[in-house]
Amino acid sequence: MSTEEIIRLHCKTLRLTAMATALDESIRCAEQDNWSLALFLSHLLEQEIAARQQRRLKRLRAASKLPPAKTFTTFDESRLPLRIRRQLPHLQDGDFVNRHQNVLCFGLPGTGKTHLAAAIGHQLVESGRSVLFIPTFKLVGRLLRAKQVYELEQELKRLDKFEVVILDDIGYVQQSRQEMEVLFTFLSERYERHSLVITSNLVFSEWDKIFKDPLTTAAAIDRVVHHSIIIEFGRDIKSMRMEEAQKRAKSPIPLQTSVG
Repeated sequence: MSTEEIIRLHCKTLRLTAMATALDESIRCAEQDNWSLALFLSHLLEQEIAARQQRRLKRLRAASKLPPAKTFTTFDESRLPLRIRRQLPHLQDGDFVNRHQNVLCFGLPGTGKTHLAAAIGHQLVESGRSVLFIPTFKLVGRLLRAKQVYELEQELKRLDKFEVVILDDIGYVQQSRQEMEVLFTFLSERYERHSLVITSNLVFSEWDKIFKDPLTTAAAIDRVVHHSIIIEFGRDIKSMRMEEAQKRAKSPIPLQTSVG
């Protein structure tokens, strides 16, 4: 067995798969350019690190459940007022995650709240953050099922692994007492420990529709507002879906030719 084969075998044993793959090409480059031993080893380690980072990003993307098309590339920032555009760099760099801050997006349906929240999530994932995107009704159902089989604590621990949880459309949830309780428990568990990104078509004064009880509503609001960044999509922002529908309605219908 040659020295190269022995090295490759050792790499595979140590699960340094990228180093094993890059070994032959690295040896060729080292001999051709007269690399030092330190440079050769550094190059191999860089290949392994880069490959591991790519594998980790792939896992983070899959675990995030983010809608793939809703990124900043497809987001029309020009539609937003200047007051919101000024906040985007701070949201994209992820500093709010380090501070355990929440991001709260309020506005009418179709104004881009979900797209912005998802775009922030994609940006965070690409920087190596763990993110989960989930509609609020699905999260509530998930927690309620866990509670019914006495596994709520374990489910909360699984969710705790995500640095950021994006709760979409919290305003559409009309909970029973049990559903409201598990949602409140989730919000309390993350308070000052991890970040939330929440989208809602209901302003805080209407959150009693979600939590029913005035004291629970006040406590929930207190937990999400403390250390938070609030983005309001005012009534001056038109619905993206409405604009797209209007554009489609105005576009000429292509003529169809029949083949006899």
